[in-house]
Amino acid sequence: MSSSSAVIISHLAHRYGEHEAIRDLSFSVAEREIFAILGPNGSGKTTLFRVLSTLIPIQQGDVQILGYDLRRQPAAIRSQLGVVFQAPSIDKKLTVLENVIHHGRLYGLGGRALHNRAEEMLSRLGLADRRRDLVEKLSGGLRRRVELATGMLHQPRLLLLDEPSTGLDPGARSDLWQYLEQVRDNDGVTVVVTTHLLEEAERTDRIAIMHKGQLSALGTPHELQAAVGGDAITIRTKDAAALAAGIREKFNIPAMVVDSSVRLEQPNGHQWIPRLVEAFPDATEAITLGKPTLEDVFIHFTGHRFWDENDQEEDQPKKKKKH
Repeated sequence: MSSSSAVIISHLAHRYGEHEAIRDLSFSVAEREIFAILGPNGSGKTTLFRVLSTLIPIQQGDVQILGYDLRRQPAAIRSQLGVVFQAPSIDKKLTVLENVIHHGRLYGLGGRALHNRAEEMLSRLGLADRRRDLVEKLSGGLRRRVELATGMLHQPRLLLLDEPSTGLDPGARSDLWQYLEQVRDNDGVTVVVTTHLLEEAERTDRIAIMHKGQLSALGTPHELQAAVGGDAITIRTKDAAALAAGIREKFNIPAMVVDSSVRLEQPNGHQWIPRLVEAFPDATEAITLGKPTLEDVFIHFTGHRFWDENDQEEDQPKKKKKH
């Protein structure tokens, strides 16, 4: 394993019966970076999170985490992991401090060292004055901070977070990301987050875009947006297939149909607006121009919008109800 890689995934695959949640997935995560696994529901990111957090065994492929083989050394990896799940894992009937202390004991911490570390984490996360409060009395943002305190208590080298901003207001979300940048910069922690929020992924160092269990794109936010190859032009029309074919024939440029609209990627997109309207005045109902966003990146690499009504809510298909 390279000394600069915290995670190396090689040809990983995972199935639930006939459903292939992950297929031939390969990429690496560098040490001391904030890395996003971005994808809509059903993309495979939740299954990948479960594999990385040692919740489910590897079916096919290999994963190395912090120099350990995940298939053969899961216990050694767990001691180096901090995990924050999407669903709350703290006890609402305990106080903030009680939750943190209890979690520390699960990792073998105890005595004065545990209490000192707990107080340090509460101070760093702005929870020192809430240590005696019951968790059920806290706001969603404060509860998320408690989750982070428990996840970071044992000083992990790798922090895994599943949809960390779920239920947070914009202020709490900003605080969360400031803390993640702090642990990366000051503590040298590698942070891996799964998310379906495009604006959240833009704050990370690198992004792996997943779609239907596969890796569609990998790079920094800037690299991915630059890969689009120009401004994004979207044309609303009654017959998208006919208009796309007409644009390809007349101008010899790529045009695709996305959600009943025609989409183009062209440098100097503003210069194309009058040309397109003049060439197809009757077919153009509305035309918009924008700089590439991560949704444009997703469309560019997959041919689909990020939010697709056909996407499943989870990686694992739902069981049919018995009648």
